[in-house]
Amino acid sequence: MNAPSAPFNPDVVSIDAIIAAFYAIISGARGEPRDWKRDVELFVPGARHVAMSVRDGKPVALPMDHAAHVARAEAVFREAGFYEREIHRVERRYGNIAQVFSAYESRHEPDGPVFARGVNFITLFFDGDRWWIASAVWDGERSDNPIPPDWLPSEDRRDR
Repeated sequence: MNAPSAPFNPDVVSIDAIIAAFYAIISGARGEPRDWKRDVELFVPGARHVAMSVRDGKPVALPMDHAAHVARAEAVFREAGFYEREIHRVERRYGNIAQVFSAYESRHEPDGPVFARGVNFITLFFDGDRWWIASAVWDGERSDNPIPPDWLPSEDRRDR
């Protein structure tokens, strides 16, 4: 399947640009509208968002299309500020595909305390003109699910 070509969009010219946009779009103050039009342009039609969690000691996956992801996120963003930033990245490429393991931290205020960390697994492909996100799967860090030390910034690795 070839993704539809789009006019020049600086968000999709490189892996660095698309990952920066991925985080920038979801970050903002409580009740602040997010630019979901910009967000949807990062993802190939039919892309999946999968939120992982644990219920009753078992892993649970919540697969969503873009509209379901937006609805779920909007409910959270109405109640609290949400600022997420990449703290470290491990990237693997083969031909025109890439897998980015992007460790993140989340805050309610831009410079507030970190309330969550985890890893986004972002699968991308290059169609000859631009990068597309094919899927984003994320899981939060927990005491039984620490972020691997080599997926953390070097200053955090000394603490482990």
